[in-house]
Amino acid sequence: MNLETRSWEIHRYSRNQQKKERDTVAAEYPLTLVVNGEEFATMVCTPKNLEELVTGFLASEGVILLNKEIRKLDIDVDRGFAYIETTRPVSSASHGQKRWLGSCCGKSRAFYFQNDAATAKTATDQTTFSPESCYQLMEMFQAEAGMFKQTGGVHQAAIADRNGIIKAYADIGRHNALDKLYGYLLREKISTKGRVVIFSGRISSEVLLKVSKMRFGLLLSKSAPTDLALELADDLNITAVGFVRGDRMNVYTHPERVGVFSEGGVTIE
Repeated sequence: MNLETRSWEIHRYSRNQQKKERDTVAAEYPLTLVVNGEEFATMVCTPKNLEELVTGFLASEGVILLNKEIRKLDIDVDRGFAYIETTRPVSSASHGQKRWLGSCCGKSRAFYFQNDAATAKTATDQTTFSPESCYQLMEMFQAEAGMFKQTGGVHQAAIADRNGIIKAYADIGRHNALDKLYGYLLREKISTKGRVVIFSGRISSEVLLKVSKMRFGLLLSKSAPTDLALELADDLNITAVGFVRGDRMNVYTHPERVGVFSEGGVTIE
């Protein structure tokens, strides 16, 4: 049984013609996380790779730092509950706190959650990817988007190196897709050094912070960034690249990772 999608009867119109047929839509599934016996959060997601999703979400929220800090993880798919036991106590008081104004690495001032301030990391990996590699990786990424082609209703996130896509995840929530990727990295102990994260959605400040926590130095997206995301990327030494489509892209921050720029143009490494 495919829990990710559902068949739905529709009336399809084309100009003045209409016909009744079946269409495929993305499934929307609520999952409630119970951490150490207390309800922690409820997320709406695509019901696949839930272990990775829960692990990545908890890491992104600062509840855990390593996969081994999860003592037990049980998921009741029928009831929509994930039961997690961690090796250290979790304070629910800090979860969902209001945003506060803080200093980001001493350069600019940006709004972000307190747990983000504690867990966001400045990127240190200086691995370079040529523009041609970026174009090719985005093409491979699009070829992996089977569920999007079926439904048009999901986002996708992937880790790749110069040889191609290593792992990709899809979800109705763009943050969930990144959390699944984060959970995969933690559970499988995958290094992000020399690798890039590829993303289908808008580069928001929250997306940028998740990329930072996963320790990526380069983010490729086919969509647009926000100004706050770019301020954070600049401060956290992350190369943010948007509108990667065909043989074009916009490099917004730290361009040294995608070539050597000079006044007369770009020299490909």
